[in-house]
Amino acid sequence: MRGNPMDFLLYILENQEQWLELLSQHVQLTLLSILLGIVIALPLAVIASRVEVLAKPMTWVASLGQTVPSLAVLALALPLLGIGFVPSLVALTIRAILPIFLNPYIGIKTADRAAVDAARGMGTSDLQLLLLVELPLASPVLFAGIQTATVQNIGLATLAAYIGGGGLGDLILQGLAMFNPPILLAGAVPIALLAMLTEIAMSRLRRLVVPTGLDVVRGDR
Repeated sequence: MRGNPMDFLLYILENQEQWLELLSQHVQLTLLSILLGIVIALPLAVIASRVEVLAKPMTWVASLGQTVPSLAVLALALPLLGIGFVPSLVALTIRAILPIFLNPYIGIKTADRAAVDAARGMGTSDLQLLLLVELPLASPVLFAGIQTATVQNIGLATLAAYIGGGGLGDLILQGLAMFNPPILLAGAVPIALLAMLTEIAMSRLRRLVVPTGLDVVRGDR
């Protein structure tokens, strides 16, 4: 298996069961971390947009967290949670929270004041204002944050292999250790394809989810 690097296709075919299991772990890590990130980050973004005294420290922590290397986040999870799927999921969730928090916070804070004032003038409650006006207006940047976090975590899930979290990163580490390009590419190529396909799929999904006329994020209408 050390000859033609394109032999990675043959390696996948010969090890389908193992490869599919690793792919499943990779997808689970990504999807669960994004779902948990949304559940945690979106309420925090709403709180930060409503409570000014919390806004600065929360956005500062989120911005600072963006600069922390992903391997460092994984390393911090080790002493508390050990190795395996759970600490990998926790680390990926932390990475997902950051863009998902910042984008809706900015979107809510920069929502069209005329629309917000008009809604208030019509007697809407705070909850109605949030659900019917501010979140729809913030939906382009909110969805962009989820899209960014999802594609990002597909790549970052590769690092879970360093702490026994599974995923296609196992094949990359194995290929590197054995100086075996086909095994390495059996992990790396599917990850790259998965990230690209997810980016395309979520761009199309955004056109369906984001209200017409608001989808000006990232310039791909």
